[in-house]
Amino acid sequence: MTQTINSVFNAQQAHKYTLRTSNAAQRINKLKALKRGIEKHEAEVYVALQQDLRKSQFEAAVTELIFTYAEIDFAIKNVKNWMRPKYIGKTITNLFAKNRLYYEPKGVCLIISPWNYPFQLLMAPLISAIAAGNCAILKPSELSPATSSVIARIIAECFEEQEICCFEGDASVSTALLELPFDHIFFTGSTAIGKVVMEAAAKNLTSVTLELGGKSPTVIDGTANLKSAAEKIAWGKLMNAGQTCIAPDYVFIPEEKQAEFIGHYKESVNKMFCNGNNTIDHSVYAKIINDRHFKRLTGLIADATNKGANVAFGGETDQGNNTISPTVLTRISDDSNIMNEEIFGPLLPIITYKSLDEVIDRINKKSKPLALYIFSDSKENIHRIIANTSAGGTCVNDVLIHISNPKLPFGGVNGSGMGSCHGEFGFKSFSHERAVVFQSKLDMTGMIYPPYYGKDWVLKWLKKLM
Repeated sequence: MTQTINSVFNAQQAHKYTLRTSNAAQRINKLKALKRGIEKHEAEVYVALQQDLRKSQFEAAVTELIFTYAEIDFAIKNVKNWMRPKYIGKTITNLFAKNRLYYEPKGVCLIISPWNYPFQLLMAPLISAIAAGNCAILKPSELSPATSSVIARIIAECFEEQEICCFEGDASVSTALLELPFDHIFFTGSTAIGKVVMEAAAKNLTSVTLELGGKSPTVIDGTANLKSAAEKIAWGKLMNAGQTCIAPDYVFIPEEKQAEFIGHYKESVNKMFCNGNNTIDHSVYAKIINDRHFKRLTGLIADATNKGANVAFGGETDQGNNTISPTVLTRISDDSNIMNEEIFGPLLPIITYKSLDEVIDRINKKSKPLALYIFSDSKENIHRIIANTSAGGTCVNDVLIHISNPKLPFGGVNGSGMGSCHGEFGFKSFSHERAVVFQSKLDMTGMIYPPYYGKDWVLKWLKKLM
């Protein structure tokens, strides 16, 4: 495998010099070819996502396929404009020169994707890499093998290996790939593995985009519509059985509102994911990806309850089907594991508070999250929370939807990631912004060349102009 990887990498290194001069029409044709390939295998993608994660076709369509098609269409519509050199303003130091910003491909890029949205989270950065004129090697997750297999077939049918190639396999494949001097690495996954990727990239001074995760808090204040908030949070928390990097991780709520919120949340869960009789509907509720993650999540419940937490509702587990019922926990101890690691499952801790200052302080004591959600009808409270916290992205009176707008950057900050993706932001992640200055024939820079004696007047003139 290592020999094959090296062979493909070397072929792409040679081919990148051809791609760097590709025009918008050529890149658009490649994006259209990718879209046709996905359309051809769309039914297989649905089957694969059902096998890997028990995703319903509707959920798979909304969160994986439609998202990908929209990203391709947006790139096709805008890539010509993205590629166009940008005019930059003049300064006194280059008064007559022309200043431009060129976007050039980074070269050969590595894209490593996770298992939770195994199709969309590989295709979205690939679309950006193609739009920016790069070669790419793809490494889908081995934990979603059915989807990985379909992706490999699509890529093999649409592209030559010297341009885009997909390598399936376990972590040893990723390790072999990370030893190579890529021009850029785009990684989506956990913060812990993100550190490994960044360390490997540092050895080759390779630039990185890291889309990580973290504990995304949700703040509900006393002015919020609790029924609406509960429904939105239940949807965002439980889609894909909570295995979503921007899922609401835990909820802050005023003490006097907790019982009412839990009632609304339970009602929303029953309406969306059950048969109306508090029984999980497996046709709309995804499974936990594997036994290891199932045991990790049940361990979080056990640890929390052993430290005094209360299971307000839920908590049922079905190891045979890798299913954990939507679960709400209260009275959580700060030293519980569930409050100190990303949950990535259908467990929702609820923390009561008396003042927003207390909430802001607790958020800021943790690593900066990938997302922060605020439910409030108070503009003062909303802006106070935003101004005094940091997060990759924020939604007010909703969850998740900020990821769906390709005109907005999506990405983390510090522990939740670095760099942005989607739309033009993804294009820029896979591009080098190159400053180019075209000097005018009316070049006055000679005035500052040595020798300097007799040029006091030049210095006085420059200071006055500055």
